[in-house]
Amino acid sequence: MAQLKSTNLNLRIAPEVREALRKAAELDHRSISNMVEYLIVQHCQRNEIPINKQKNDTKQDDSPSSANISLVPE
Repeated sequence: MAQLKSTNLNLRIAPEVREALRKAAELDHRSISNMVEYLIVQHCQRNEIPINKQKNDTKQDDSPSSANISLVPE
C-alpha cells in the first residue's frame, strides 16, 4: 500500500518537558517527532483508543512495512 503523507502538528510545551522529550528520544535513538508519535500510539493502545489506518484505493501489500500506523484527524 502506498504511504500517505503525514500531517503537521504544532504545539506548545514547557521547556523542561521539551528537554525531557529530547532526552527520551535520544535514548531510544528516535527523532523528537517519532518519539511524540510513539508516545501517542502507546497511550492509545494502553487506553484502548483506536487509531484508524488511512485508507488507500491502491493494491494492498502484505509486507511488514505495510503495517505502519498513521494518525488520522477526525
